Formats: sequence, structure tokens, C-alpha cells
Amino acid sequence: MRAMVLERVGAALVARELPDPEPGPDEVRVRVGACGVCRTDLHVVDGELPAVRTPVVPGHEIVGRVDRVGSGVVGLAPGQRVGIPWLGHTCGHCAFCLHGQENLCDAPGFTGYTRDGGYAELAVADARFVLPLDEVGEDAALAPLLCAGLIGWRSLVKAGPATRLGLYGFGAAAHIVAQVAGWQGRKVFAFTRPGDIVAQAFARELGSVWAGGCYDAPPELLDAAIIYAPDGGLVPVALKAVRKGGRVVCAGIHMSDIPAFPYELLWGERSVVSVANLTRADGIDFLRIAAEAGVRTETTVYPLADANRALDDLRRGALRGAAVLRP
Repeated sequence: MRAMVLERVGAALVARELPDPEPGPDEVRVRVGACGVCRTDLHVVDGELPAVRTPVVPGHEIVGRVDRVGSGVVGLAPGQRVGIPWLGHTCGHCAFCLHGQENLCDAPGFTGYTRDGGYAELAVADARFVLPLDEVGEDAALAPLLCAGLIGWRSLVKAGPATRLGLYGFGAAAHIVAQVAGWQGRKVFAFTRPGDIVAQAFARELGSVWAGGCYDAPPELLDAAIIYAPDGGLVPVALKAVRKGGRVVCAGIHMSDIPAFPYELLWGERSVVSVANLTRADGIDFLRIAAEAGVRTETTVYPLADANRALDDLRRGALRGAAVLRP
């Protein structure tokens, strides 16, 4: 199979021909139709996550069809359309797994990080963590839902019943969450890179009632804010923008250090929480909600061989919506 491989952290991906992987017990092999390019992939490639194993095939927003089934697999069959998300495996027996918090598992596996992912023609996944998909929508349009959508949904739930919701960093996740939040009747306030009038116009197209730079003050205090940008400096900025009792949700797997800030910003029972990974239940819930809300993703599609260009465009903030690779 053809694959784009990270052979050295911090270096460009390399095009390789690899042996076709074979599914083991409780695994399926999927022929990749599309794989989204997520900011977490950048954190893997750039070495911002700990203990990146190399070589590794990145990519965890995978849509494709099962083409081979390992022993013991139940409920999945060749030809079935499926999605493979970030959470690729859990131990099933730690305290977190036993209490419905598999996203916090002590011994997890992650697609495109600890196990090979979807920047390839074929991917093998633990069948228990594969999400069945219906036949509605193109593969490339669905791929961003597998992480940008899932993490976006989990962060929206963490934000609570906020009527006035701020989204800091208007990329792949925010452009999906803005649609869900608007469908729920919330008022969305979009915060972009300073001076990014293209992203601000895009946010307004998707129903945001206000759009401005990430350091601008919104026209009214927010009930909650979600930070998708990996910039810890936005935490005190967002705290300043939320009302007393408001909440700031840090949605990324990696964020630069949060600077010191006066206690006054946190006082008034404001809170800061993080989102860690996702659960299979998140996937089931969100895919249903996305269909009901009529979520439509905005994507730029690249051939698999152009994975480095897609990553660079994401790094530069040059994308409207999400990038997707197509083998």
C-alpha cells in the first residue's frame, strides 16, 4: 500500500510503499476513502505530544470501507462503511474504563499516534472502536466529523447550557460546532486570528452573531467559551470575556503554557476545564446530532501524496474549514 510516513519527529512525511497490513483478532482492515488532517496530526509530526513512536502513519479522521475482518469481530462486515476516530483502544479494566470514562484510560491506544492511521490506502483498527456510518454524504465531507466534530461535540457538552458561546480559533472544529450550537438556539461569537477577515466572514456565514479577533472584547459577556487554538495565552483572555459563573473549555490535546493571570479573572466562580480525547458514546451521540442538525463541512481535498502541503496549510492557518486527504 501507499502511505505517508513520519520517520523522524519534526521532519516532513515520506512517501513509502508498505506491506498491506493484516487484521489480527478483534480487528478490521479498512480501505481508506478519505482521511481528515487534524491539528493533532501537527502535534504528532512536530513532536509536541510525548513519546511519538516512529515510524508511524499519522491520521485519525478516517472514512472508508471494511475489506477484511479478523477473528472474533461481531457486527462489522466487508463492504460496510465505517469511521475510525482518534481513540483506537482502551484497556477496559482501569478505574476510568470501569466508570464510564474510557477517554481517560490509563493504557490507551490512539490512531495515527501509537498505532498507524489513515494517511495510507489501508488502515487496521480495533473493531470495538470503529464507528458504523450510513451511506449519506461523501467520504471527504464526513472525515472531519471523526475528530474535529467529535472533540467539538464533547467540548460543547462541557460548556454546559451556555446561551452566549464564544469559539476561540475558527478552524475545523469551530466551523462544525458553530452549526450545532446555532441549531440548538445558542448565540455564537467567533474569535479568529487578529485581522483574519476571511475567517470572520466565514463564521458569520455559518450563523455567528459576531466575529472578531481573538483579543477583541465581545459586545456582551459570554456564558462560556471554548478554546480550539493551541494558545495558552487565550485562557486569561477568554476568562475576561465570560460572565461570573462562566466556564472556559480548553479543547485541544496540546496547548502552550498558560501565563500567570490575576485571580480576579477566575474569581466569581468562573472555571477552566479541559477536554481529553473522546469516548465511543461521543461518536454515537454526535453522528446522530450532526445528521439532525444538517451539519455541512467545508473541506479542501488533497491527494495523499500532498499530505505535507496540507499540514503546512493547516499550520499557516490558510484553510477554510478542514483539510482532507484522498488516497
